[in-house]
Amino acid sequence: MKEDWGAILVVDDDADMRELVHDMLKDRGHQVTTAGSGPEALKLMGEEDYAAVLTDLRMKGMQGLELLGEIKRAYPDVGVILMTAFGSVETAVEAMKHGASDYLTKPVKKEELVRVAERVIRETALRREVGRLRREVHKEYSFHQILGKSKAMQAVFDLIRRVADSPTNVLITGESGTGKELVAKAIHYNSDRKDAPFVPVNCAAIPEPLLESELFGHMRGSFTDAKMDKRGLFEEAQKGTLFLDEISELPVMLQAKILRAIQEKEIRRVGANKPVAVDVRIIAATNLNLAEEVKAKRFRDDLYYRLNVIELKLPPLRERREDIPLLVEAFLQKCAAARGKQVKGVSEAALAMLMDYGWPGNVRELENIIERAVTLSRGEKIVPEDLPPAIEGSRGDRRVLDEAAERTLPLEAVEREYILKILEKMGGNKYQAAHALGIDRKTLYRKLGEIEEDKSH
Repeated sequence: MKEDWGAILVVDDDADMRELVHDMLKDRGHQVTTAGSGPEALKLMGEEDYAAVLTDLRMKGMQGLELLGEIKRAYPDVGVILMTAFGSVETAVEAMKHGASDYLTKPVKKEELVRVAERVIRETALRREVGRLRREVHKEYSFHQILGKSKAMQAVFDLIRRVADSPTNVLITGESGTGKELVAKAIHYNSDRKDAPFVPVNCAAIPEPLLESELFGHMRGSFTDAKMDKRGLFEEAQKGTLFLDEISELPVMLQAKILRAIQEKEIRRVGANKPVAVDVRIIAATNLNLAEEVKAKRFRDDLYYRLNVIELKLPPLRERREDIPLLVEAFLQKCAAARGKQVKGVSEAALAMLMDYGWPGNVRELENIIERAVTLSRGEKIVPEDLPPAIEGSRGDRRVLDEAAERTLPLEAVEREYILKILEKMGGNKYQAAHALGIDRKTLYRKLGEIEEDKSH
């Protein structure tokens, strides 16, 4: 047998029946244990992990339905199959009401026994996997897993706490790469909707002709390729959260329909005559200034006010540089583990470059750069050579000051080197160099003259 089946516990006060069922399942390669009573079965379940329990319905002492109830209270993910010689529809219904996974009538046929047992084991495995994934998702997206010790991020965490359980719509604003979807997930998974779906939609990634159908669904025959009824993302997010990323990219016509869905708590599929009630929390996000989009008539003001009940603004990485070492360490551990590399840290020089860089792509760019550095690294630490040229180049102006401090140069010499560095950076253009230095061209010409004079001496 190729599949990794879980263990099975067979419970019956008839020793012959126990052995018969044991042998039938053992022949299929299953790991099988037997018990002669309900109390013995519960004792065994406390000592070993079982995927399924097959129990007789009528036994001396603890009956099968009572055992079923005890198992469901203590081990809710374990599948239980009831067996009885007194099979009837009423008994089967009663067993299912108490949480049984299935029902077998004695004398048990081997083919049916194996088929039912293996199906129940698969269902148990699926329930356990779903539970594991939910626990991981909750851990990953709980707000305290969004890294940041800066005051700006602590303020974000506080706001997430305060809005999570509210039904209020939230607008998340910030530059690209600041982690808007991660914050939306943190709000959802810390709310009373956490057990319902979180459905993300990138409004800019779906072609405009398909967007209405994706959001609201459609009926068969409503357009050429509509070969069957389809639920939209609003319906998929029922009782949960619909995350509308890049909300500014919504066509004006769809903005009106989104507004109606929010106000009326119902949507209408494309081609449908009747509306569908929806209970969905909306979290929207944008990297644009929506107020400016409203002024420019590109975004409806009534929808803007509906979405912007609470605005959660994410700071760019350059405004929370104290978080960079924390983020670097987290991304380093994640990437090193994923690639099986023994990269354990970042050299001081490399970290200094990361701290000085402007991060136009924000946290997403930082994660990508650490991933690249881990991939290229030859040692236990990331060094400057592992970083992209853009990162190293960004430190050029700062290096002038670092080297000057190292050599304890007088202020006049530092000024001279800095002027020459800026002039080189501007390709020799004195007008641009003067502007960058914050002085007029006459002053720059005078200082360059003094530098030339010093060189000639």
